[in-house]
Amino acid sequence: MRDLSLHLLDIAQNCMTAKASKINISICADRERDLLEMEITDDGIGMDEGFLKKVVNPFVTARETRRVGLGIPLFEASAKRASGGLSVTSQKFVGTTVRAYFKISHIDRLPLGDIAQTLTTLITARPDIVYELVLTNKNQSFVFNSLEAKEKLVEVPITEPEVLTWICEYINEGVKTIFGGVLNEILS
Repeated sequence: MRDLSLHLLDIAQNCMTAKASKINISICADRERDLLEMEITDDGIGMDEGFLKKVVNPFVTARETRRVGLGIPLFEASAKRASGGLSVTSQKFVGTTVRAYFKISHIDRLPLGDIAQTLTTLITARPDIVYELVLTNKNQSFVFNSLEAKEKLVEVPITEPEVLTWICEYINEGVKTIFGGVLNEILS
């Protein structure tokens, strides 16, 4: 993967496969601790303990269309390359949480990528799912919730091109406000 937003996209697709109706994505940059934390939580079908123990193995997957599951192992490898790590917790019929952390200043930390485009791609693919994006830098927070957006749109579909453009611009502003200057690749 060339950036962290693509890892988020991959994990969110796993959430969709797990029949999630809500996907929460949280990204926190803590400059004082030089730590970038990412968390993806869903309310999907979850995993039993046996499968959970094997989930970081690239040759283990619940999919029937292929025999490899590279998403979580690749995300873990990206985190470890940047002096970080990854954990997965899950409870059958409750949901799953994937947490990854990275040293912000590490030369091998992948760039954040286009979080706004990732979220609008998810919304376009599955507008029936509630997506919540929380960005924080320990001093400020930004929240986007697709259910709240739908409620304000009333009868306009969230997948309308103008709406998706607005969502993209809104999230990009949030990324700049929260992470501008904290994550060195976000300068404009």
